[in-house]
Amino acid sequence: MSENSIIEVDCLLVGAGIMSTTLGVFLKEINPSLSVALIETLSSEAQESSNSWNNAGTGHAANCELNYTPLQPDGTVNISKALEVNIEFDLSRQLWSYLVKKGAIKNPSSFINPVPHMSFVEGDEHVSFLKKRHAALSAHHCFRGMEYSEDFDQIAQWAPLTIKGRDRKQKIAATRIISGADVSYGSLTSHLLAHLKSLNGFEVSFLEQVIHLKRESSGNWLVTVKNHQTGIHRFVKAKFVFLGAGGGALPLLQKSGIPESIGYAGFPVSGIWLRCDEQSVVSQHEAKVYGMASVGSPPMSVPHLDTRVIDGKRSLLFGPYAGFSTKFLKNGSWLDLFKSIRLQNLLPLAAVGATNLNLVKYLVGQVLQSKEDQFKTLKDYYPDVDPNDWYIEVAGQRVQIIKKDKLKTGVLEFGTEIVESKDSSMVALLGASPGASTAASIMIRVIERMTPTGLLPQDWNHRMKDIIPSYGESLITNEALCNTVRAETANVLGLKLT
Repeated sequence: MSENSIIEVDCLLVGAGIMSTTLGVFLKEINPSLSVALIETLSSEAQESSNSWNNAGTGHAANCELNYTPLQPDGTVNISKALEVNIEFDLSRQLWSYLVKKGAIKNPSSFINPVPHMSFVEGDEHVSFLKKRHAALSAHHCFRGMEYSEDFDQIAQWAPLTIKGRDRKQKIAATRIISGADVSYGSLTSHLLAHLKSLNGFEVSFLEQVIHLKRESSGNWLVTVKNHQTGIHRFVKAKFVFLGAGGGALPLLQKSGIPESIGYAGFPVSGIWLRCDEQSVVSQHEAKVYGMASVGSPPMSVPHLDTRVIDGKRSLLFGPYAGFSTKFLKNGSWLDLFKSIRLQNLLPLAAVGATNLNLVKYLVGQVLQSKEDQFKTLKDYYPDVDPNDWYIEVAGQRVQIIKKDKLKTGVLEFGTEIVESKDSSMVALLGASPGASTAASIMIRVIERMTPTGLLPQDWNHRMKDIIPSYGESLITNEALCNTVRAETANVLGLKLT
C-alpha cells in the first residue's frame, strides 16, 4: 500500500441514510471548509430504514404514539417522554425550514405534508387511559389543540374508515391533533444528499463497503473500503468517523475495537405492512391512527393505519406486523446476528433472552400469523376492509440495542444510542425508534460531542443557532419561543397550526 493510494478527509460518514446526510449538512453548514466523504454499500441513498416504504413516515412528535405516555401505578399518565420526543421533532422542522429558506430544498411538499395524528382505542380500560392522557397532554402548551371524543359521529368525521361497519355499542375514544405531518424520509434524504453534492469538499461513493477500521498512533482512522463492482480495495484516512449505517453500524463498531463497543449486541426485528393504493379507499382516510400495543411487542410494532404521501401519490399503510430475522439489514446476510456474537456480549444476549420471553412469544406469534389473522387485526381499525384492496409491503429491518447492565447483566433498549470513542474521533449510532423523525436532534448531540476533534470552529454554537433558532433553549418551558418556532416552521413547510 503506497501513500498515494490513501485519500485523506476530515470526516468520513458511513451509510447514505437520513442520519449521515443530516450530519453531513450540519457539518458543512457549521464549517464549510471541512472535507467530508460518504460511503454507501448499496447503489443509491436511502435504501434501508430511511426508504419511505420501510418506515411509518410519521413525524414522530408523540401526538399519537401511546407508548410514550405510560400509565403510572398511581393512575396518572407520565408525559415526560412525550414532551421530549415532541420538541425533538421541532428541531427537525427547524433544520428543514432553514434549508427550504436558503433554497437547498425547493419544494417542501415533496417530502412533508400535513396529516392529522390520531390515537384510537376501544374498551372501558383503554378509553379511561386515553381520556387521562388527553387531559395531561392538552394541558401543556406543546400539545395545545389536541381534541378528544368518544362520539361515533365525531370520530367518523375525523377518520371515516375507523367507524364504517363498527358496532355502535362498542366503547371507543379518539384524540386528534391537526398539526401532525407525514414525512417521506427517502425523498428528504435525497434532497439532503443533493445539497451536499453541490458543495465543495464533499464526495459520495456508492457500491463500496467499509470492511476494516484501524486506529493509528496519530489518532486518525485508517479505513479500508472495498468496491463491490471491481473488488478493489482503497484506503481512506479520516480524523472523524461516523457509523450511521443502521443495522450495519454494530458490526463496524465491533471492528473498530474501541473499548466503548464492548458488551453491545443487537436484536433484529423484521416487519411487513399491508398497503392500499386503491384511491376510492385512500381518499376516505386522511390521518395517522395509532392504537394500543400488544403485550410484549416492541415500540415500532404499535399498530397504525397511516396516510402516506410518497412521490406525490397517496396510499394507506397498516401495520407493521413484526417478525424475527437474523439479518441486521433488509439487504443484509442471514449470518449477521451470529457474526455479531462476541465473548463480551454473550452474557448480555443470554440475559435479555431469558428476561424477554413475552417479546419472544409475541414475535413467534407474528411470524406464524396467517393472512386471515393479519386482516383480523386491520379490521379493528377498519371494520369494512376488503382484503382485495391490500397487498404486502416488506418493511425495513430494525436492530434493537442490547447492552451490559450491572443489575440485570444485560438489557434490551428500544431507543437510539450514541456510542463514541473516548476522544470523540468515532461515533456510532445504534438502535431504532423514534429514529428518522429525531435525526436533527440526534445529530446535534453528535456535533456537541465533536469539540475534542478540533474540527469545529470556536463559534460553532452560534452557527448552530442560525440553523436551529431554539438551540440552547427549552421549548418545553419557553412557551413563547415554542409558539414562534412552530408558527415559522409551519409556514415554511406548509403544515397546519393547532
